[in-house]
Amino acid sequence: MNLRSTTNGPDEFAILPPKALQLPPDLAALPDPTPGAANLSDQTPIADAIVALGGRVPDGSGVPDADTGLVTYAGRQGVVADIRAALAAEDRRHRQENRGRPLERLFGVNMYYQAYARYWLDTETELVRWRAAGVATPSAPPKSTGR
Repeated sequence: MNLRSTTNGPDEFAILPPKALQLPPDLAALPDPTPGAANLSDQTPIADAIVALGGRVPDGSGVPDADTGLVTYAGRQGVVADIRAALAAEDRRHRQENRGRPLERLFGVNMYYQAYARYWLDTETELVRWRAAGVATPSAPPKSTGR
């Protein structure tokens, strides 16, 4: 939906035509229909761009063969299995040792928070506003069922 449009007609730029339907050579190769899953005729712009530029689309089964050398090189000095917990502990220790700027300590607030809080996007309010306008929000979380 085009919110700036002065007409009540459809927005021709919001419609993505599906890929052309093709009959596969082997009908047994068709995947079972899954509600809410991707369709073979759905547009896949990122994957299409990768193929158009000569790349291979990752199948999601791990590290592609072409990248195993890069992953091996990146982990040559060892890999920390619990990196998230280690970084959280380091961050906590750093915050305890560096208590902030004098004004932040004096007033007990983060000055950056106060200065920029009014510019932050309230995602829930924006989501409600766009859904009320009838705009599809596919990347947003599903509507709450109230459970």
